[in-house]
Amino acid sequence: MRIKEGFELREICGEHVILSHGMDNIDFSKIISLNETAAFLWKQAVGKEAISEDGLVSSLLEAYEVDEEAAHKDVAQVLAKWREIGLLA
Repeated sequence: MRIKEGFELREICGEHVILSHGMDNIDFSKIISLNETAAFLWKQAVGKEAISEDGLVSSLLEAYEVDEEAAHKDVAQVLAKWREIGLLA
């Protein structure tokens, strides 16, 4: 799996949001807001040909003081949401 082309993370007024490129995609009711952890995971995943849940868990464990079970749960939830809203290919 990988992040689909055409999406980018921006910080707007202190909030992390995912925006879609292109004038056809402007719909401000569908801006995706990310918390700090999800924004970190996005940065780890963007531009990679393939991302793995285990790889993202490892990155999370290195960057944050979190136990492995919580990291797995958080990553699984984030990836499930990204799949649901169509950010992953």
